[in-house]
Amino acid sequence: MASPIMLVTGGSRGIGAAIVRLAAERGYDVAFNYASRRDEAEKIADEVRAKGQRALVVQADMASEADIVNMFEQTDAELGRLDCMVYNAGIGPSPGRLADADWGELRRVMDVNLLGAHIACREAVKRMSTERGGQGGSIVLMGSRAGYYGAPGRAIVYATSKGGMDALNYGLGKEVAAEGIRVNLVSPGPISTDMNNEQSAPERVKEIPMGRYGKPEEVASAVLFLASSEASFVSSASLMVSGAR
Repeated sequence: MASPIMLVTGGSRGIGAAIVRLAAERGYDVAFNYASRRDEAEKIADEVRAKGQRALVVQADMASEADIVNMFEQTDAELGRLDCMVYNAGIGPSPGRLADADWGELRRVMDVNLLGAHIACREAVKRMSTERGGQGGSIVLMGSRAGYYGAPGRAIVYATSKGGMDALNYGLGKEVAAEGIRVNLVSPGPISTDMNNEQSAPERVKEIPMGRYGKPEEVASAVLFLASSEASFVSSASLMVSGAR
């Protein structure tokens, strides 16, 4: 029996790498993109192959429509029919107030975090929709609790982009529900990665009722649940993985 196929954007580090690893453990063949560090991406791909699953690594900028389309086409050609797409790619601005923000940085955050998600969802729906000859599938989006709290004084544009992911989740889930596609969103709180952790921002622990940062693996578990048949009647849902924040 052929393995299901999952495409993960931003899968070479942090939460994305944890999703790729857990997907392989659960029996998925996995395609994922990286922005610039192919060496890091290939290490993750080797871990997938060591678990007996196929891995495809694609260099792609999620702010580029052409790169996103090419990523999907390579997945089609080398792995086969897509079962699940996880839009995990995301970047943040330099910390600071909106009044001091740079136009280019604002645009880049919105392009990668939100516009890229729309294009990736478009390509996934084209392949999965039963109205277009597909066999259904699952889309999981990566939001953030920042979309609710707004990140004042720190990263309002990031919060705005993630708030847009909530709208995309609710709207697209309803739009494609009758076409065999489920769309859901995972909304993490502070998660310990190389970009955000107990050492770089220890004061953030005070914001988390559980009193600790989350682990990338905890977010990955939520993603794999929503991707699975165990969540077969779940769509347009938002699952917080935030330590009650």
